Amino acid sequence: MKKTLLMISVIFSVATAASQTSLQKLYPVSFSDVTITDPFWKPKMGTVATATLDACVNYTQDKTGRIRNFEKAAKHSGKHEGIYYDDSDVYKAIEAIAYSLKNYPNPTLEKHTDEWIEKIAAAQLPDGYLNTYYILTDINKRWTDMEKHEDYCAGHLIEAGIAYYNTTGKNKLLHTAIRFADHIDSVFRQQNRPWVSGHQEIELALMKLYHHTQNKKYLELANWFLDQRGRGNGKGVIWDQWKDPAYCQDGLPVKDQRKITGHAVRAMYLYTGAADVAAVTNDAGYITAMDSIWQDVVFHHMYITGGIGAQGSNEGFGKPYDLPNATAYCETCASVGMVFWNQRMNMLSGDAKYIDILERSLYNGALDGLSLSGDRFFYGNPLAASGNHNRSEWFGTACCPSNIARLVSSLGNYIYGTSKNAVWVNIFAGSHAMVQLNKNKVNLSMETGYPWKGNIKLAVSPAKMQQFELRIRIPGWLSTPAPGNLYHYETPEKDVPEIKVNGTPAQYTVDEGYAVIKRVWKKDDIVTMELPMKVRRIISNPAVKQNENRVALQYGPLVYCVEGTPNDEFDAGSVIVPAETNFEISYDASLLGGVNVLRFNAPVVTIHKDGLSVSTINKKITAIPYYSWNNRGANDMQVWLPSAIQQISINE
Repeated sequence: MKKTLLMISVIFSVATAASQTSLQKLYPVSFSDVTITDPFWKPKMGTVATATLDACVNYTQDKTGRIRNFEKAAKHSGKHEGIYYDDSDVYKAIEAIAYSLKNYPNPTLEKHTDEWIEKIAAAQLPDGYLNTYYILTDINKRWTDMEKHEDYCAGHLIEAGIAYYNTTGKNKLLHTAIRFADHIDSVFRQQNRPWVSGHQEIELALMKLYHHTQNKKYLELANWFLDQRGRGNGKGVIWDQWKDPAYCQDGLPVKDQRKITGHAVRAMYLYTGAADVAAVTNDAGYITAMDSIWQDVVFHHMYITGGIGAQGSNEGFGKPYDLPNATAYCETCASVGMVFWNQRMNMLSGDAKYIDILERSLYNGALDGLSLSGDRFFYGNPLAASGNHNRSEWFGTACCPSNIARLVSSLGNYIYGTSKNAVWVNIFAGSHAMVQLNKNKVNLSMETGYPWKGNIKLAVSPAKMQQFELRIRIPGWLSTPAPGNLYHYETPEKDVPEIKVNGTPAQYTVDEGYAVIKRVWKKDDIVTMELPMKVRRIISNPAVKQNENRVALQYGPLVYCVEGTPNDEFDAGSVIVPAETNFEISYDASLLGGVNVLRFNAPVVTIHKDGLSVSTINKKITAIPYYSWNNRGANDMQVWLPSAIQQISINE
C-alpha cells in the first residue's frame, strides 16, 4: 500500500504540474524510485547510513538537549537548551534518515525515529505553532524577531515530513508540518502581515509541499515570502542586527536583484525557492533575476571546487574575483545549497551547464565536508592549509553534519529526469530506476566506473516499444569553458565522447549540453558512452590575483590537491608544476578508501634559513582528490600549485 500511495503521489504531482503549461523543462526522478548500486557512491551512502547518522542521533539526542527540548515543550515546562534554531537539526537528521532508509532499511533506526516524531508532534500547540525555543521561553514573543529562525525551522520540518512519508508511508510528521504551514499562512499571508525571513528555507520547502499536496495556498505563501524582500519590512529588526540588508538578500526586491550578496547559504536557499516558484508561475521577473545572479556567482565568486562564500566575516560573498585560498570559508552547507539551486535551474531551463556546476559542487566542495570515516566534518572548506585544519566531531551550530548527510543520502534525486517525451541522464552513478513516460514504464540501469573511469553503460528497457528522446549530459569539463568563466584550461581543449547504441555509433544531436538520441526504444537496448579522461591543467581569470601563475589539476569532475604528510620532507606549497609536467594516473585501492592518484615528478623548493636564497630538488609527488584530504591528520595542503618559483607560499 505504501508503494502504491507513493507512486500515485509522484505521478499526480508531475502530471498536474505539466498541465499548468509550466516553463519547467524536466522533472527529477525521485530518490524513492532510484536504487543506488554505484561503487563510488554506495559505500559513501553506507557510511552515512551508519557512522554519520549515528553521530547525528548521538549528538541530537544524548550529547545535546535537542530532543529534550521537544519533551519539555510538550509539557510546557523546563528550560530551553542550546540555540534558538536547534529544532532544525532534528528535522534535517530525520530527513537524512528518511533518504538513507530507502537504500539501507533499518527497523531499529526507523522505530527510533518514530519515537522522535511522537515527541515532536506532542510539542505542537493547538493552533499549529511549533518551535521549542519560544514555547519554553516566552510564547508571547513568537513571530516578533525575524532573525530567530522560526520559519527556517518550519521549512526543515516540512522537508523532513515529506521525505519520511515518501520512504515509509507514515504521515504523522508530514501532518505536523502541514499544520505548522497552515498556521504560518493564517498569521502572515492571509493577514498580509509584513515579515522577512531572517534565514531563508521556508520558500523552497513550501514549494515541495505544494507539489506534494497540490494545494495552491502553499505556492501562494512561498511567493508571498519572496515578495516581502527588499521592501523595508526588515528595517529596525534584521537590518539593525546585521547592519546591511544585503546580508540576507533584503536590499532589493528579489525580481530586481542582479548581483549575489550576503550570506551564502541564505542566498542559495532563497534562489532555490525563487526558481521553484518561477517554474510554476512562469514569472519572467524571477527568471531574469535568477539568470543574472547565477552568472555573477559562477563568473565572479565561485571557487574551482564549486564552493562559494569567500569570507568568514559574513559567511558569504565578498568582492568579485577576491577568492583567497587559505582563508576561504566555503561553508559545506553553501555547497549543498549550490546543488539544490543548480538542479532547479536545470529543471527550469533544460540546460546542462547547471548540472556541470552541480557536479563540481557535489564531488568537491560538498563532499569535502565529510570525512571518509563519516563521523568528522568540515564547516568551512579552504583550498590551502598549513597544518592548521582538522575536521570536527560536531559544532555548536551543527547545520553541516546533517546537511551533508541528507545530500549524500538523497543522491538518487539528481541522477535522472523526465519530460513529456524524454528521459534525461544528469549524474553518472550506477543505479536502477523505473520512470513513467507517457503511460509507459521505462526501466533504466546504469553501470559506470565514474569518476575514476569514463565508461558509462545504460540499459534502456521500456515495457513496450516507444519512441522518445534519451538526453545524456555531455560533461562541460570535456571542453575549455566559454569566455567569461572564472577558470580555463591552460591549453584549449574540446574532447568528444564516443556514444554507441547496441554497439553501433549513435546518431545524435547536441542540445544545451545534452547528446539527444531520438529513436524507437525496445527492451534491453544498450547505450554506452566513453568520456576521454585525462589530467587537465586549469588556470584562473587574471583578475583572481591569488591564483596568478598557479595551476589547479582536474581529472574528470574531481579537483586534485597536494597534501603533505608527516613523512614528507617538503611542504605542499613548495611544489612547482611546470607546463611540461607529465602525469601518471593510477587507482590505489589501499589509499583513502580507494582513489585515482596523480603522480608526477616536480621541482620542490626549499627556502634557506637566510630567507633570501632557495634551492630546488626533483621529487615524486602524489596528488589526491580534494575531497579526500585531511583524512591522515592535520597536514599542509594546496589546490592551486605554483607554476613558477616566485609564487612559492601558502597563498592567503
